[in-house]
Amino acid sequence: MAKGSAGTLFQCSECGWQSSKWAGRCGQCQTWGSVTEGTVAAVPGRPARALLRGLPPVRPGAAAIPISHIDATGATAKPTGMDELDRVLGGGLVPGTVALLAGEPGVGKSTLLLEAGALAAERCVVLYVTGEESAAQVKQRADRIGANSDNLYLAAETDLAAVLAHIDAVQPSMLIVDSVQTISAAGIEGAPGGVTQVREITSALVSLAKQRNLTTVLVGHVTKDGSIAGPRSLEHLVDVVLHFEGDSRGRLRMIRALKNRFGPTDEIGCFELGEFGLIGLPDPSGLFLSRLHTPVPGTCVTVTLEGRRPLVAEVQTLVCQVSGNELCRRVTSGLDPARVGMALAVLQRRAQVRLGRCDVYAATVGGVRLTEPAVDLALALALAGARSDLALPADVVAFGELGLAGEIRSVAGIGRRLAEAARMGFKRAIVPADAEVVPPDSPMKVIQVKEIKGAISAGFSQEP
Repeated sequence: MAKGSAGTLFQCSECGWQSSKWAGRCGQCQTWGSVTEGTVAAVPGRPARALLRGLPPVRPGAAAIPISHIDATGATAKPTGMDELDRVLGGGLVPGTVALLAGEPGVGKSTLLLEAGALAAERCVVLYVTGEESAAQVKQRADRIGANSDNLYLAAETDLAAVLAHIDAVQPSMLIVDSVQTISAAGIEGAPGGVTQVREITSALVSLAKQRNLTTVLVGHVTKDGSIAGPRSLEHLVDVVLHFEGDSRGRLRMIRALKNRFGPTDEIGCFELGEFGLIGLPDPSGLFLSRLHTPVPGTCVTVTLEGRRPLVAEVQTLVCQVSGNELCRRVTSGLDPARVGMALAVLQRRAQVRLGRCDVYAATVGGVRLTEPAVDLALALALAGARSDLALPADVVAFGELGLAGEIRSVAGIGRRLAEAARMGFKRAIVPADAEVVPPDSPMKVIQVKEIKGAISAGFSQEP
């Protein structure tokens, strides 16, 4: 295609990938059937230096002032009323913030925002725009979860011009759009939810939020692999990107910040989704432990860090001998399959735990997803116990990163992990030998190990 000429351009409707030729599969997100044909307008080539020379002088809107003289009181976060959501946001939402909330269908995004909107409506006017449901459907959900307020206004619209008209009429302090993929605008090419439509509508809402100091929350869809649908620039346009996750068949929901210009991104919020809405869980550790009173071979308790919050969770494994020429199965749930495979190889080679002709099943309790390397030691001990049919004592926790040479590497937050395990009633902990900080006043018996063989011996011996 010649520079500066109009022509045909093929673009992925999921991620925005562009190509001069049609393809059945996107070259970036690997989605089938998402590449559609569009046009690119003729843009005359003009060097940047020529543009700079031809620009007339422009008077700035405001003079530059020393940073020490700037008043930052307007950028103070205001709580939403949901403690777990405020924990993730760093205290609340700053006026004028544009936040994007993404999650799989049915995980509870609309319920979360409806509750947050009702709580915010106690102190300001909130406009909730729904493009996926009717007003009556949203009203039924609001009645069920008790999210009714005279300051919470509801509009079922899919046209951007109508949404802007509602904003002018209501004059809200907070705007919720569910979802940005359902809103369309006249004069912009592409179908609703397409790359061009989503980008232009989000840009318009961001500009409006900054001009009116309007706190805006947008709901976004996700693709098959869990990433946010639409162009990648969508995440750069907004100030906050939140991801709401959880098993749709379970009750546990977690929210975490992938981007936050006004707060941390290392916190996690936990909720329980019930018949009457979402309930915050300030202490969710008990949800990730089994209710068995006697130790069972193949289980081990660990302490993982989700942001700055320590969570006590249980890893369960099952090892079954195969016969004949059957293929061995490796099934995981809630764990990283790559780290499970690495733990199996290290146990086989460095600790002589024979797992080659066995089916291996590894899972977590309560639907929590554990991807931190500190879970490696608990996973390895659970696998060793399942293979030898030995159970770890019920008062033992283990955490540490497993290396390919069989060594146990140190992890961060040793003190916080031990304090949380002691609070949950555990008496002993197997930790790396080079742990940087082991509190001397810890009520737990701390067993430091250097390699996986020593960890297995310490865990399954009768003496502490």
